[in-house]
Amino acid sequence: MKEKDLKLYRIFGCVAIAFCVTACSTSAKLENAHPINKVHAAQVPDQPVTSPIDAKSQPSTNLENLNFEVPTKFQGKTLYKVEPSNQEKVIALTVDDGPWPKTTLQMLDIFKANNVKVTFFWVGSALQANPEIAKQVVAEGHAIGNHTWHHWYKSMDEATAKKEIDRTSDLIYKTTGVKTTLFRPPGGFLNNGLAAYAKRQKYSVVMWSLTSADTDPHAKPQAFVNNVLKGAKPGAIVLMHDGGGDRHRTVEALPQIIAGLKQQGYRFVTIPELLQESPK
Repeated sequence: MKEKDLKLYRIFGCVAIAFCVTACSTSAKLENAHPINKVHAAQVPDQPVTSPIDAKSQPSTNLENLNFEVPTKFQGKTLYKVEPSNQEKVIALTVDDGPWPKTTLQMLDIFKANNVKVTFFWVGSALQANPEIAKQVVAEGHAIGNHTWHHWYKSMDEATAKKEIDRTSDLIYKTTGVKTTLFRPPGGFLNNGLAAYAKRQKYSVVMWSLTSADTDPHAKPQAFVNNVLKGAKPGAIVLMHDGGGDRHRTVEALPQIIAGLKQQGYRFVTIPELLQESPK
């Protein structure tokens, strides 16, 4: 290479280096002056990001390892209602057959807006299909009961009854950290082997004293409202459903049920709270 060409090469090299330094410096200044577009930033995150849905679905730390055990006097017993101390106007809403897409979430919004806590009795197969909804139910402070895995009405031997209840109990704990000894037999059937097994395991078999009759395929939502408001008594356990089918009528009736009971002077409690209301 000629000396003249070598000099020109060196000059161009220095200019290129200077340009690169200037460009990097300018880029850094621009980055500090203008936040990175959020869309592009999300494509290559610097660290793992938890989506808002995931964060919401996780139960808060102080809700983990909840234990919905019943007082000794109610263990192995069948309950239809509880006589509260001094006939205080307390009432327990219970919701069966979920967790269920859409309907359960709509009910949660209504309960939250009205500062009402209830007891959900879960079907294991529905829980398996909707674990994130289940986590939200627990995170929002509601009580949980066992409603078997398949929601079968048929008679079954002890091994089958054990599997129906224990499998559901295990999944409730695995999914939400909740342990419960509240059990409700599907359809209210007490003689098909399920209730007998549950009682031997010291579950409280929780029935109901008042039904909204929201499984009636021909009834209007107002009928559900009337059923509950007319039949309400201190210590009543109210039956409703969020799963097992289309429950939009129950969702429609729910705000009126809550408003009407409040107007009558009732305070809403979960089943564990209701049991604590009972005289010692």
